[in-house]
Amino acid sequence: MENGVAIEVAGLRTQFGTQVIHDNLDFSVQRGEVMGIVGGSGTGKSVLMRSVIGLNRPAAGRIVVLGQDMTGVSPREAQALQRRWGVLFQDGALFSSLTVAQNILAPMTEHTDLSPRLRRDMIDVKISLAGLPPDAANKYPSELSGGMRKRAGLARALALDPEILFLDEPTAGLDPIGAAKFDELIAELQRALGLTVVMVTHDLDSLHAICDRVSVLIDKRVKVGTIESLMGEPDPWIQEYFRGPRGRAAQGAVDRKSQGGKA
Repeated sequence: MENGVAIEVAGLRTQFGTQVIHDNLDFSVQRGEVMGIVGGSGTGKSVLMRSVIGLNRPAAGRIVVLGQDMTGVSPREAQALQRRWGVLFQDGALFSSLTVAQNILAPMTEHTDLSPRLRRDMIDVKISLAGLPPDAANKYPSELSGGMRKRAGLARALALDPEILFLDEPTAGLDPIGAAKFDELIAELQRALGLTVVMVTHDLDSLHAICDRVSVLIDKRVKVGTIESLMGEPDPWIQEYFRGPRGRAAQGAVDRKSQGGKA
C-alpha cells in the first residue's frame, strides 16, 4: 500500500445467503480526504463501511486499512488497528445506561492504560471538540436532543485520537440548520486533526459541503469521482441523484455561498 492511501479494497464480494450485495468491488480512500458513499436503497452503503471496519466478513476480496490486511490480522493486531479509527453509527448508538462521559470513557478503558485523571481530562477535551457544553458530560442519551446525541457519539468516536473517522448517516434526522452545523463541525475537525473521513450519507448538502470525492454504489460495484465528474456519468441513477430537483437545489446553495464569499 502506498503511503497516500488510507483504505484499499480490491475484489470485494459480500453476500448474505444467496443475496450478493457487492461483487468484485474496488474502493480506495486517500489519507486526509473526505469520501462520501452514496447509492440507492439496498446497494450496501453501510455494509461496505462495516466490511472495512471488520464487522462483516467478506466472501472474497482484500481489505487493507492503514497498511494492515484486515483479512489476515490476528485478534491482537485487529484490536490495535481498531484504536486507529473511530466510528459514528446512526443516531450515535450510545449506551443508554451510561452518561455521555461514561460512553466516551468506554473505548479508553478497553484500549488504553491512561490514569483516571488523564482520562477525565481527555473526556473534557472530546466533549469540547464535539461542540457539546461541559454539562453534557453527566447527562444520559435520553436527556439529549437528536443533534446532541450525534455529537456525543462523535465525541466517543474521537476518544482514541483516530486517524480515520467513519460516519454512518451523520445528518439523518437533523433539521437543515442542525445538519449544516454538523457538516461544519466535521470539516473543522478534519482540518484541525488531519483526519481521513469516510461518510455514508444520502444528504446532498453534506456531499457538496465537505466531500472531496464521492463513491456511488451501482450494480454491486462503485464509481468514484468528484461531484462534477460524476455528473458526467451516463448512469440514470447518478443523473437523477445529482441533477434532480434536490441535486440542483444543493448545487445552487453551493453556488450562492461561493458568490457570497467573493463579494
